[in-house]
Amino acid sequence: MKNIAQFAPRAAGLVASLAMLGAVALAPACAPKTDTPPTTAEPTAVPPAAADGAPTEAAATGDATAAEPGADPTPTVAAEPDAGEAGPCKDYGDRLCKEAGEGTETCNAIKTVTDLIPPAACEAGLKDIPYTVAKLGAMRKGCDELVGKLCKDLGETTETCAMVKRETPKFPAERCAQFLKQYDQVLADLQRMEAKNKPLDAEKIAKIAAADAANFGPADAKVTIVEFSDFQCPYCSRAANVVEQIKEKYSDKARFVFRHFPLSFHQNAHLASQAAMAANAQGKFFEMHDKMFANQGALGREDLDKYASEIGLDMAKFKAALDGGTYKAAVDADMKLGEEVAVDGTPTLFINGKRASNPTDFGAVSAMIDAELGGAPTATP
Repeated sequence: MKNIAQFAPRAAGLVASLAMLGAVALAPACAPKTDTPPTTAEPTAVPPAAADGAPTEAAATGDATAAEPGADPTPTVAAEPDAGEAGPCKDYGDRLCKEAGEGTETCNAIKTVTDLIPPAACEAGLKDIPYTVAKLGAMRKGCDELVGKLCKDLGETTETCAMVKRETPKFPAERCAQFLKQYDQVLADLQRMEAKNKPLDAEKIAKIAAADAANFGPADAKVTIVEFSDFQCPYCSRAANVVEQIKEKYSDKARFVFRHFPLSFHQNAHLASQAAMAANAQGKFFEMHDKMFANQGALGREDLDKYASEIGLDMAKFKAALDGGTYKAAVDADMKLGEEVAVDGTPTLFINGKRASNPTDFGAVSAMIDAELGGAPTATP
């Protein structure tokens, strides 16, 4: 999966930033690797921890005096107030963080400074706090402008606009300024995100659920589930377990369709998909499906021949199909279908055209299926 924990100086950085802040629920998935080298994430300022047993002023300056005989050798000094205790500096920091946003890098920097400056300075700052609040507001103008422009272009009522309004205030002003400079690319990136959140139209649902793919369940089922998968993707093996549970619980109520989406950096995935199609031609797709997901670390040609033999395929036909690339074009056609419905990683699961947020979680998938069936949870057999 793309490394969303790092901020790159490009438009996709906004989506990465939102994802890192928890705004975008991203399920575990395999995805094409980015061509842009990631840059190091911007560090977040963290208030320094209070030191245990801090040296006294005398010890710190080296101006220690000899202790009198029998006296406690430790000089008596006034205890410094704990950074978390009430006082003018805490009040000052809290007031400013309320304006800057709790948890933001600006707030963390403010807390660091107010931990270091003397109480008298904080008291002076409290007396003239409107000045600092105005300065903070000026710093945040870029972020306010970014939110306004994005929501105007995305639509005020969209989920993506709501996310932008909620999460952008947590960004440092410098990042907002950077995104404004790359606004067209940022907007296009978020528009793609918004498009992915929308259910597929009837034409696309029919296209990806066509009968040419391996499937199980009634053809006239009320619920159609379509998965795009990669036999070498570790997260897809988790989704395969979910598919098995779907089969056990919903085989008479839902139709499941398997589509191939082998990722380019999985060197054995495309051939494995061809092998699965060759098995499907002999009526044993899911037997081969299960074999390959159970042995993801061994998907070379000899391994595929071994699994085909173990499930009882006609080996002459199977080998001829792989040797001649009989199903290569069909696998590529599945990938093209995936691209048409914005599949950019595996596993991707659609339930009546609605994208499942976490296809590796049977509880979440089951809840979506039940909702499509009419709302009442379906009892497990």
